[in-house]
Amino acid sequence: MSRAFVKESDDGLDGELAERTVSPHRNLVTPEGLRQMEAQLRELGTRLSTARNADDKATMAVLQRDLRYWSQRRATAELVVAPTLPTKVRFGTTVTVAFDDDTQRDYMIVGEDEADPTVGKISYVSPVATLMIGAEVGDPVSIGQARGEIIAIR
Repeated sequence: MSRAFVKESDDGLDGELAERTVSPHRNLVTPEGLRQMEAQLRELGTRLSTARNADDKATMAVLQRDLRYWSQRRATAELVVAPTLPTKVRFGTTVTVAFDDDTQRDYMIVGEDEADPTVGKISYVSPVATLMIGAEVGDPVSIGQARGEIIAIR
């Protein structure tokens, strides 16, 4: 199709920018997760100011959308501090699992926005976390095909 028949907007945006999806689950956060959220809001505010000064409408639209998301998440955040000497797996605890193949892995149960499985931080609503919440040291754990046992909770 010829570009002559394609309408482009004056601001460089090709239509509406979709809002970020907000989870239907409670917005539980660890103290570190809350600090990260507040840092994200500050950074977005700074970047939005820079985009406004540059009159970069496309970047402004993305940043405003992200600010709406993070502002809403901050407003609904429920801070949960993990117990100092936990006996059961719960939100905010770190669980060490020893697998049958002689490997060990730590999982920290965190809020959805803080989750980063590559570093062992898993959302409290993830299948792995829901399997472990309420478990104690010595309880068996199955994660996919891997079988193991909880050996520490901190």
